[in-house]
Amino acid sequence: MNPVPVSDKANLSSAAPSASSVSASSQTAVSDNLLYEYAVIRYVPRVEREEFINVGLLMMCKRRRWLRCTIYLDSERLKAFDPRVNIERLRHQLQLFERPGVPFSDSPVEERYRWLVAAKSACLQTSPSHPGIAYLPSEAISISSPDSTSILDSTFERLLTELVK
Repeated sequence: MNPVPVSDKANLSSAAPSASSVSASSQTAVSDNLLYEYAVIRYVPRVEREEFINVGLLMMCKRRRWLRCTIYLDSERLKAFDPRVNIERLRHQLQLFERPGVPFSDSPVEERYRWLVAAKSACLQTSPSHPGIAYLPSEAISISSPDSTSILDSTFERLLTELVK
């Protein structure tokens, strides 16, 4: 494959829309929705093999100051995946993700989320953080409305069912 000539590179970059060409109405529509991030909590019995099973979900919305975690352990599935697993010890270790205010209860939710999803070399790991947008219906435009929390809760439940259960 031949490299793109320098003159064509300039033309390609100038074809991209500038920030000033984005209309104000599209910026308003984007700001009315809730950007969130989520990571899947994984059980990795042997780190060197990089095999895992999903056991929980962690989700955060910075704008709403919302952080939620749920652990889902299917004992039969875990035993089939790793016959040596101690389910009670694993459940105890996973409670660290669910404990309110842990870590750093006085820190903003995004800092607590980042700490929880930080890369670790352990049998409990998280996937890379993934972004998403929760679209608010027109009657729930106010970001502080209770409807915005219920939208995040329903999005969390849908992700939990798709990724973990």
